Amino acid sequence: MKTTLLILGLLMVTNTGFSKTVHEFEVETLQGKKTSLKSYSGKVLLIVNTASKCGYTPQYQDLQSLYNTYKGKGLVVLGFPSNDFGSQEPGTNAEIASFCQKNYGVTFPMFSKGPVTGESKQALFKFLTEDSQSGLKGEVQWNFEKFLVDKKGNLVARFRSSVEPKSAPLIEAIETALK
Repeated sequence: MKTTLLILGLLMVTNTGFSKTVHEFEVETLQGKKTSLKSYSGKVLLIVNTASKCGYTPQYQDLQSLYNTYKGKGLVVLGFPSNDFGSQEPGTNAEIASFCQKNYGVTFPMFSKGPVTGESKQALFKFLTEDSQSGLKGEVQWNFEKFLVDKKGNLVARFRSSVEPKSAPLIEAIETALK
């Protein structure tokens, strides 16, 4: 009996030793379809919290350009609209989808609007800002923060809003993750 308990105890310790990855989350698209991020296994992800009425909103154009340039090599940009900062994303999911398509020709995946800060933040952003093992923890400070995730689903880099999508440090990090 003691041996069985010891083995079960070791299994529990061993299983808790595995760290969670981004691939373990399910999110909802702007169209309301549930999607597992596991479907992006083997891809490098650039997760961005977005807003339509922000000084950084023109970054949509460069994010789309980045997606066009690197999608064939395995990069996927994922947009997560949020109204957390200055009420700069007041629209519905349908309005956000229309705005992004009409103004910036966005074709990369976009997900349902939701909080990225505070106690009610989406589970994915809780993981990225609080629970990831990367040492890149801390609250999202504004719209258009960028989280770079490797092919295995691990957070490997983080860039604040002021870092342009086509900046050298971000491009270098993406290219490294794609290798």
